[in-house]
Amino acid sequence: MRVAVVGGGISGLVAAYRLRTALGVAADLVLVERSERVGGILRTTDIEGDPVDLGAEAFVGRRPEIPELMRELGISDQLVHPAGRRPLIWSEGVGHRLPENTLMGIPAGPEAVEGLVDSESLARIAAEPTRALRWERGGDISVGALIADRFGEQVVRRSVDPLLGGVYAGTAESIGVRAALPTLAAALDAGASSLTEAVWKALPPKSDTPVFGGIRDGYRVLLDALRAAAAVRIETDTAATRLTRTAEGWQLDPVGPVDAVVLATPAPVTADLLREVAPRAADIAGSIELSSSAVVALALPHDAPLPDNSGILVATGEPLRAKAFTLSSRKWPHLATRDVALVRASFGRFGDPTPLSWPDADLITAATEDLSTVIDAPVHPITAVVQRWPGGLPQYAPGHTDRIAALRDSIADLNGLALAGAYLHGVGVPACAASGTAAATRITTHLIG
Repeated sequence: MRVAVVGGGISGLVAAYRLRTALGVAADLVLVERSERVGGILRTTDIEGDPVDLGAEAFVGRRPEIPELMRELGISDQLVHPAGRRPLIWSEGVGHRLPENTLMGIPAGPEAVEGLVDSESLARIAAEPTRALRWERGGDISVGALIADRFGEQVVRRSVDPLLGGVYAGTAESIGVRAALPTLAAALDAGASSLTEAVWKALPPKSDTPVFGGIRDGYRVLLDALRAAAAVRIETDTAATRLTRTAEGWQLDPVGPVDAVVLATPAPVTADLLREVAPRAADIAGSIELSSSAVVALALPHDAPLPDNSGILVATGEPLRAKAFTLSSRKWPHLATRDVALVRASFGRFGDPTPLSWPDADLITAATEDLSTVIDAPVHPITAVVQRWPGGLPQYAPGHTDRIAALRDSIADLNGLALAGAYLHGVGVPACAASGTAAATRITTHLIG
């Protein structure tokens, strides 16, 4: 059996690992990756002699995929958790404590955002349960449209946008309720009489399990372990250019004939490869828009006067250029012991790519000046590293879940073909790993039943 995996991000590597486990050592597995490295938006580099993640640096710890994967691969000793500090929201030139009792920044009552929004907005939130709620069961609208209508524009810009910007590099206008907030959509579908009631019903139950997890020496530990366990032949700097059906299976250029294919590629690349074999699927995948972003990692003197918070999220409309800062040395206990203080500045929101066109030096200057503003102290980096992520994050626009269901249906009869990636059922690392596992299961079922 010969199986090709296209795309060397976490989705593709997990798919290759699951295929090796299911098909055994005799299977011929090849992975092609168009860039010079595997890992996709996961990348670890050394800064001042120690590893630092320049892409995702955490995962949702209450999902089982990554901890279980780490146990399987024998790297559970690398699992770490944040210190428990909360981030601030920078709004109106002031840092505000991140509201509690919110769902992706959507408050369950006015007290949650007191001090962050004005008295008029607080009164509007308090009165929201008395207003008739119009919600089409099974329907979908943007998060921004729903929240602005029920709670007001300030809640969108100051509470919801900062969180959605961190997850999707998008805004409340570019993200749909049903895909991004499925528990909220379910509560509304079930007949919640107000948004306030729906938020309360959608809030996750209290738990002692840490919300987030991380990997002590960076995601490259996981990537290296997956690569070794998959025992897959990897060809980097190799772009898959055409996919067609054959009597025996598939022809993937430039790999050649294969029995099955996993497309673990971004939505536009998937669309191009599906054009000949599944035009409808190609149209759907091609309609999914992407957002680009950049990270500037700063190594500061160890005694830099950083606030005692895990990070700083920037509200929409602020005169800062960065959209967020991760105060890594405050957030992660294992980083606090290093000789330098580490900070990550994030840039790029969907629909506003301007900062991403700047040269590295200008991004570093913007990161340094903006950080100086929010901590009210001069910043003098020892080292600064820029990592750009062009087209890194799909936008889960309204109707996304229906589009993905239609995409799945349109390839249902194409045996030996499976899809994986961040544009399907979640942009986080656990969701991507789950998509790789699901793709491998589909291929295994086709090949060996």
